[in-house]
Amino acid sequence: MLFETVYAAAGEAGQGQTNPLITFMPFILIFVVFWFLLIRPQQRRQREHQEMVSHLKKGDRVITNGGIYGTVIGVADKTIALRIADNVKVELAKNAIASLQPRKDEE
Repeated sequence: MLFETVYAAAGEAGQGQTNPLITFMPFILIFVVFWFLLIRPQQRRQREHQEMVSHLKKGDRVITNGGIYGTVIGVADKTIALRIADNVKVELAKNAIASLQPRKDEE
């Protein structure tokens, strides 16, 4: 008798069909929130960084990802030469540049 009641309740619950769009709506909303809060801003920052790196020129002051301050002395396709001290020059990948230092007259 107990099992008949359980089967009857399960059968009644299965009668109503829900719209698949309503079922996936929470997942769609979560994706939209992630898009606007995480993915889109990261793409914008990456695009701005690529633009900054592509416009580097001789004499610009930069900071590397390792925290080293230097002055650009040469620019190649994928690398950049920095002077980090007197008679100390290093060659880095362009993507290793974290940011551009403002010039003293711009501050």
